[in-house]
Amino acid sequence: MTTEPELAPVVEVVGVYHADGGFVGEARYVVGKILGRAHCALCDVSHSPVRRKRSWDAMVSRLGVPVSTVHLNEMSDDVARVVAEVGSPVVLGRTDEGPVVLLDAAALEELHGSVDAFEAALRAALVPRSVA
Repeated sequence: MTTEPELAPVVEVVGVYHADGGFVGEARYVVGKILGRAHCALCDVSHSPVRRKRSWDAMVSRLGVPVSTVHLNEMSDDVARVVAEVGSPVVLGRTDEGPVVLLDAAALEELHGSVDAFEAALRAALVPRSVA
């Protein structure tokens, strides 16, 4: 029986919103959301209609690994390469070997905007996994 090597540990969690940042990008998203033309399941988890959720901030502080969020127009090249393959929104784990997908858009949708459900799903995804 052969044991497969474990994936490198996650040193940072990077959430990628399905929207551009900056005043124009965020205004476009808000208007699109009101009109039913824009949606981001990660936004639903991290933000209320008017601001970032306090429960999100509390979750980030107790997680034990740094968490950052970026918009589509703010991604680093390595993150952009993964997003080009899997789409957004997405939550990635940055490892020494590069970013890996922890939660894809479908998984984020299933959370229905719940920070508690996000934390449980993320913690499960952060458990060391073996390469198949």
